[in-house]
Amino acid sequence: MRHLFLSAVVLSLSLLGLPAQAQEFQAGKEYTELASPVATDNPQKIEVVELFWYGCPHCYQFEPTLNAWVGQLPEDVEFKRIPAMFGGLWNVHGQLFLTLEAMSVEQKVHDAIFHAIHQERKRLATPEEMADFLATQGVDKQAFLKAYNSFGVKGQIEKAKKKAMAYQITGVPVMIVEGKYRFDLGSAGGPERALQVADYLIEKERAAR
Repeated sequence: MRHLFLSAVVLSLSLLGLPAQAQEFQAGKEYTELASPVATDNPQKIEVVELFWYGCPHCYQFEPTLNAWVGQLPEDVEFKRIPAMFGGLWNVHGQLFLTLEAMSVEQKVHDAIFHAIHQERKRLATPEEMADFLATQGVDKQAFLKAYNSFGVKGQIEKAKKKAMAYQITGVPVMIVEGKYRFDLGSAGGPERALQVADYLIEKERAAR
């Protein structure tokens, strides 16, 4: 009877998509340990960062899985998104994201942007095109245009570029835990495994405190 009970527990965990045993991951394999750690914004929290681009199809596909995971993070973990800016439309979309972040829009607006780019084939390549689309999502057009060119947003752009450079990223989506560990969907082995790597590194940092 005891063996049947244990089997049922393992099966339940499997059906829920949860590991029955703690995963072990290795530096140099599933993740990279940065030679020079990058300072985090809040030392009281364990910081997890995703670097992304609205135009990246892998980022778009990762969003539902990532958002579900973010919604269940414990209180001692802080999640942030940083737009990767490699020039051209990357920079334009990065400024779009940072503007909306400054305006504290809801996640559903970001979801709508992803959908518009990948499903409706909208480029959202100019502030005016962005503002017209965002108006359909309940974002005030003039308020957006004012914020888009604000001093505060320009400061956040420079900060985002410096962070990405310090993380030594070459593509997206990529995740950083506590400014020390970098990994992506390829190195981790897929979206779900990437979040298992994130959980592993979060626990590693928690145990070290």
